[in-house]
This record gives sequence, structure tokens and C-alpha cells, in this order.
Amino acid sequence: MKKPTLGAKNMLTLHVKDELTLYNSYLPFLKRGGLFFPTDKKYELGEEVFLKLTLLNDEGTTPVAGKVAWINPKGAPGGRPAGIGVHFNEMDNGKTRERIEQAIVAMLKSEKPTYTM
Repeated sequence: MKKPTLGAKNMLTLHVKDELTLYNSYLPFLKRGGLFFPTDKKYELGEEVFLKLTLLNDEGTTPVAGKVAWINPKGAPGGRPAGIGVHFNEMDNGKTRERIEQAIVAMLKSEKPTYTM
């Protein structure tokens, strides 16, 4: 069986500069963890993607393979941004999930802020 090849569309670069953005992008309910990636590009559920991920003050990027776990289309209800949820690949062995959780451990222990209007 031929391995699928990843095109330029499937190579994603994500630089998360602050803890709040990382916290809001993190998908802890996925078995191996994952991140939301804002994009207007079209993807299919289960499609393989390759993230070049820079977290907070990292010096370089970390390569992380994953699959599209969900899709927020452009114009999604509730004002949600267009993008995809990427579920980290099992080959990652939980390393990326651990790095993210260590970076936002204090926020994970607290509740998300609620906003009143």
C-alpha cells in the first residue's frame, strides 16, 4: 500500500506566543491531545497534516504529525473562527501534549473565565 504524500496544504506552521492563546487552542479531550489551527483552507475529517509548532518562547519549531479531528467552516455559528482541530499522532507518544500541559498547568487547574454582558 502506498503511503499518502503530504502536499503544501498539509504543512501547517503554528506559532503560539502566549499562554492564554495556547490554553484556548488546546484540545485536552482528544486522547493524545491536539490544537485548534485557524485557517480558511478546506480539509477533510481524518486528513493527515504536519504541524511545525512553536510554543511560547521556544527557540525553534517542533514537528508534529496529526489528523484533522474536526472542522469549523468559514461562517460557523456563534462567531467561532474558521479552522481545524488537529489530533496529535500516536507516534508523538504524548510528548507534545505534556509540553502544552506543563506550559499551561496553572490555567488547567482553574476554570475558564466567564464573561457577563
